[in-house]
Amino acid sequence: MSSANDQSTSQSDFFSHSREQHSLHPDFNEICNALYERELANLAHRGPTQISLLKRRLGGLPHHVRRIAYYLSNNQTPLAIDSHNGSWQARQAASCPGKHTDKEKSVAWFSKHAAHGLVVGVWVGTLNEEHIELDSVDKVQKENHTLHLNKHGWFTFEGDFLDHEKSDFDKRQMLKPTKSVMQAACCGHSWNHKGKISPRPLSLREMLLSMEIEWKNFTLPKKKE
Repeated sequence: MSSANDQSTSQSDFFSHSREQHSLHPDFNEICNALYERELANLAHRGPTQISLLKRRLGGLPHHVRRIAYYLSNNQTPLAIDSHNGSWQARQAASCPGKHTDKEKSVAWFSKHAAHGLVVGVWVGTLNEEHIELDSVDKVQKENHTLHLNKHGWFTFEGDFLDHEKSDFDKRQMLKPTKSVMQAACCGHSWNHKGKISPRPLSLREMLLSMEIEWKNFTLPKKKE
């Protein structure tokens, strides 16, 4: 069980590390603060109810926040960053790029590139809005052209959702990764029946997944022999 002294030491280490990074990357501290505020609000309203799980999430928060902040402040992606909000930025399309898909191209791409750890986008449509969420592959069954995503569950290589009966109020479609799809997912772009609406804030998990995207071809790096 962690003591007050342990927590104080952890906080001291965090701010000491932050000061060191700030000398190299001026946006580092601002990004850290934004990520902390966002995730603490998320945990307060939608976090786990089990105390042990909540403590574990809070315990890992400094490490994840520093890692994301360092990545954003050393941005090497096609995206810009908003240091004030600790988020990615890019021009938003007039309509959601994941609404219409080519299923033949999806099958061909996932048949070749589906693998454990691959980051993909999932189009999520509800009654009032639509957006694209980042998720990662944790199981592939090439014999029947299906795969399982860590959060959203089972899909066919065509992108069709398999986990439960589709509802008119909650639809999901796995998308073949493209620049427009992954850009919209990373930036939290959202739309309703009238067009663009305010971006949704990404969870800490999605921010970590955004760091794993290979922007050149969206596949996993080849393993060295």
